[in-house]
Amino acid sequence: MAQHNRVIIIGSGSAGLSALREVRRETDDFLIVNAGDWGTTCAARGCMPSKALIEAANAFHRRNDFSEFGISGAEALRADIPTILARVRRLRDDFVASPRSVPKDLGERAISARAEIMAPNRVMIEGLGERTADAIILATGSSPVLPKPWETFGNRILTTDTLFELPDLPRRIAVIGMGAIGVELAQAMARLGVEVAGFDALETLAGVSDPEVAAALHAQVSRDLHLYLGAPADIEDQGATLRVTGAGGTFEADAILAAMGRKPNIAGLGLESLGVALNDRGMPQVDANTLQIGDLPVFLAGDANGARALLHEAADEGFIAGRNALAATPHAYCRRVPLAVTFSSPNAARIGKGFGDLTPGAYLIGAQDFRRHPRARMAEKAHGMIRVYAAKDSGKLLGAELALPEGEHIAHLLALALHKEMDVHDLLGMPFYHPVFEEGLRSALRQIMRDLPDQGRSDLADCPACGHAALD
Repeated sequence: MAQHNRVIIIGSGSAGLSALREVRRETDDFLIVNAGDWGTTCAARGCMPSKALIEAANAFHRRNDFSEFGISGAEALRADIPTILARVRRLRDDFVASPRSVPKDLGERAISARAEIMAPNRVMIEGLGERTADAIILATGSSPVLPKPWETFGNRILTTDTLFELPDLPRRIAVIGMGAIGVELAQAMARLGVEVAGFDALETLAGVSDPEVAAALHAQVSRDLHLYLGAPADIEDQGATLRVTGAGGTFEADAILAAMGRKPNIAGLGLESLGVALNDRGMPQVDANTLQIGDLPVFLAGDANGARALLHEAADEGFIAGRNALAATPHAYCRRVPLAVTFSSPNAARIGKGFGDLTPGAYLIGAQDFRRHPRARMAEKAHGMIRVYAAKDSGKLLGAELALPEGEHIAHLLALALHKEMDVHDLLGMPFYHPVFEEGLRSALRQIMRDLPDQGRSDLADCPACGHAALD
């Protein structure tokens, strides 16, 4: 007879570890099974090592502004890329130390092996045999998308799984896929002195849908690297190099970074044994608020469900799955305000509804161009755009898109405002210190207030502009 556990968790990424934390609050009768590295995607190959590289790149890039500040000697600075990459790995190894300690900490309750679902309550574990469970949590994460034909190019095709392991960066890199990951890494490598070209079949960068914000982001990113957007990229093996062609441009590369997103790790997981319909990608329908598959005691969380591939969303989904795996009846949890940040320069972000999500004729837009923003000019960061969307009848905040220096902080402020269901007047009621980047947000909000039915509610929005940035 198969051994039984109350909960079996398959996968030890951000979602799996979050689920584990919730399960352990109530029971020790569990197993967590993981094939491969126990370090999470974010800590080992994603958001953490990439940000370490970006910080080094931006620090080196600041030398270009030194003369404006009256600082000399910038021409003597050099980027030691092997040392930079060694630091990235050193930080990475520190970030992954905790998740990699799970097998040691849990002993026989943590299994390093492949697992496959045999039925809604049965799992086959490699080397261990069949186990049954009251509930199963699937949190197997995701992997980089890599077209099969590209495998013939060998180690000249890089992904975020391999990039940070390099002792040095190639001299010329083509980045194919200019979503958030592609834009971040392409710009960072370019700022470190690598010749970089970015290709994408879409005309957008980092998923920005607002045309004015997109134009502001494009203007800045294109200062650092060649961009070929709007047509699929084609690769030709030239022997010593790879020739990449797309959107009217050609680039000779020593290596290619494949950054076309990530796909859920569901192959071989046994989802077909659950007896529920699967879509053309082999994915079952998953309730976004319970993470439950149909009415089964099976929960699909994190990158593995292909819905919201972000760390904070994966952690929330692990929490939801962990709680519901133990509940007599699954509970529907409210999800957080959608928030996505690309750590390019300028930061790109979407908060709540993006421009492409808006209902035509039902919204107002407040915008601010940061090219004349006083604080941005002081910092030699006078560029970028924010566009805020509010309901036309009530002024209730709907969302925003931005491409701004220090935009990650304004994005969080707006996410809080949306979480609290604030309207434009509510947000204008907060103090705006001077001089700060947030004053640009205030200017955008005041534009909306001038178009709302009750202008008298605003703090000065009904007054004409006076030409003084601290007041307008």
